[in-house]
Amino acid sequence: MVNKEHPKVEDQAHIRTREKPDVQGDAHPKQLLRTIIEDGDNLLPLEHQHILHADQFSAETLLQLFRLAAKYEANPERFSTPLQGKILVSAFYEPSTRTRLSFESAWHRLGGDIMSITDRSTTGIAKGESLADVGEMFNNYADCVVLRDTRQESLMEMRESLRIPIINAGNGLDEHPTQAMADLYTIFKWRPELIKKSLPKDERVSIGIIGVPDKMRTVRSLLKIFSIFPHAFSHVYLFNEEADEANEELIQSFRDRGLNVVQAGSKFDKHVSNLDVVYINAIAWTGDDFETFGTNFVLNKDTPFKEDAIVLHPLARGHELSTDLDDTRFNWYFAQARGAVFLRMALLTCLVHRKGRVLDVV
Repeated sequence: MVNKEHPKVEDQAHIRTREKPDVQGDAHPKQLLRTIIEDGDNLLPLEHQHILHADQFSAETLLQLFRLAAKYEANPERFSTPLQGKILVSAFYEPSTRTRLSFESAWHRLGGDIMSITDRSTTGIAKGESLADVGEMFNNYADCVVLRDTRQESLMEMRESLRIPIINAGNGLDEHPTQAMADLYTIFKWRPELIKKSLPKDERVSIGIIGVPDKMRTVRSLLKIFSIFPHAFSHVYLFNEEADEANEELIQSFRDRGLNVVQAGSKFDKHVSNLDVVYINAIAWTGDDFETFGTNFVLNKDTPFKEDAIVLHPLARGHELSTDLDDTRFNWYFAQARGAVFLRMALLTCLVHRKGRVLDVV
């Protein structure tokens, strides 16, 4: 006779279950879907385009991209073939976990095939081959390239010979545009009303960014994409321990676009209880290594956040973001990482002319 008794509690110790997904709060995209009216024409500027900078597209194009990402995220199992027959070259010459795997996951989820390179020493580059020549070969092998490299100029060198789209997945200290897109997508899912240009001033959000814009590509790209939607933010406070002319010149360029950026130095404790969003990053890649900044800034369960605030982090994290926040309502950094997959699914679909396979599907 079969024993149908449930296993003892001690026998279940190796089984981990979650009553909730890896995010706190409502990170579901359906409300954002309802807020943005579909207009496929505004996705046309993305077709066959290189993705180089976070601020190269209009607000209208970005909103339609976010809507398509929300469509994927709201019903991820419905779309499995839009990229069937398409090939992606995933070339990561700098260490990466989330960015590389999320791009590859995005392509796979849509039915495409991938060729992945994670070590330049295994390629012709190790023999002195130029990136321009590598790009020329990629034209024959694939429909799109995702490139991450420690050198800022690598992106432009390869771009010169490409006739297929290339996506900047991080080029040295310069930019990381799709990370910024995923970050803003997360914020708009949290507060869809922020997309409205007529948003009253008292409904705008106050954001605190812990990071150094002229040394951190994630922070620079985030400020660039924020500057396309200045009406959404009452203040953007920058917290860091750096003070140099290059940083100030960069900040002024965002102010000139209407973004209310405030250099707050190390006065995070003074402002934190009034911030709606806290974004923290501590790592900047320098050549083949990384450098850590802002070691005095640490977020944990004792940080006096505003009651309904959210915390974002591009990950990977260090001691600056404590794991004791993971099971709190402030944790939106896991939703941020998850949403990046769907944002990249939407972007890749548009770049290779396959949006028509998705927009007409309810």
